[in-house]
Amino acid sequence: MIKEKIKKRTALIKEVEHLRKKGKKIVFTNGCFDILHAGHIQYLKKAKSLGNILIVGLNNDNSVRKIKGAGRPIVREKDRAKILAALEMIDFVVIFNEETPENLIKIIKPDILVKGADWKIKDIKGKNFVSSYGGQIKRISFKKGYSTSKIISLIKRVNPNGA
Repeated sequence: MIKEKIKKRTALIKEVEHLRKKGKKIVFTNGCFDILHAGHIQYLKKAKSLGNILIVGLNNDNSVRKIKGAGRPIVREKDRAKILAALEMIDFVVIFNEETPENLIKIIKPDILVKGADWKIKDIKGKNFVSSYGGQIKRISFKKGYSTSKIISLIKRVNPNGA
């Protein structure tokens, strides 16, 4: 079941076309999702509640390094994809290798594009494309006090030698 939720782009396109014919509302979000925490879970539940099908675009390891810097990700892309696919609110996971999900958004054409409330609307990649066909852009607030970077900093403080 988990493996079936992790899709290559070509398979995902066919799946989305099939679901759209059935009248399903497609929600898309993306991120690194390195070290999954309660804030991610709350965010993903809210994203799912906006439609019928939740697709998560997952940054591959190289794009995470470009965005987050050396030493990241902590968890490899295939493992992050399996963890996300195990969550009941997520219908599909697709790994992408670009720094932004714009190409993926153009392929999926989601009804709703979701990002965290920390993103300014003008900075959300794919927003203009989604708006061009009547899709919606939604921002979701994060659970306060939860951050992968903060978790990593705490681990380093508690265990500075990495033993």
